[in-house]
Amino acid sequence: MNEILIREIQLQDNEQIAAVIREVFVSDGYPKTGTAFADTQLDFMFEAYDKPRAIYFVVEKKGKIIGGAGVSQLDNSTENICELQKMYFLQEARGKGIGFQLIQICFEKATEFGYQKCYLETLPEMLTAQNLYKKVGFEYIDQPMGNTGHTTCPVWMIKQLTIDKKSLLSDKSK
Repeated sequence: MNEILIREIQLQDNEQIAAVIREVFVSDGYPKTGTAFADTQLDFMFEAYDKPRAIYFVVEKKGKIIGGAGVSQLDNSTENICELQKMYFLQEARGKGIGFQLIQICFEKATEFGYQKCYLETLPEMLTAQNLYKKVGFEYIDQPMGNTGHTTCPVWMIKQLTIDKKSLLSDKSK
């Protein structure tokens, strides 16, 4: 897995990450309206995350972007909640633990930014993603938060962000 690089998005990544996200929607047969596929920011991901308390990471393999995810303040929410956004991977990146690794990096940044909770929306058919989200501590909620515009994503989840001092200490001893 040493050929995998997770790094912050750069301006020149816009076209590749937009293509990755669109390819996932097309190849997996997901709805295109009311989802990330239709977001106006999709072609301008670097610019969309170039603001305080927001970050987007791309996953690169041998110079090719194969996935990504980010966090940003939940739109139209006055609470201190970020949203895990645009977490998509090409087929070749799935099932290798990259998603778990990337989500942990996003949590670290969200905590560093001072967010108290992390919210997400997803599609009912994204069961593998939901299993990952549950594994890292997300719980289902019965209504959407904020106003993301993702009207065809009726699965909503939230996670309390806390600093686990015990795991921080064990990480330092490694």
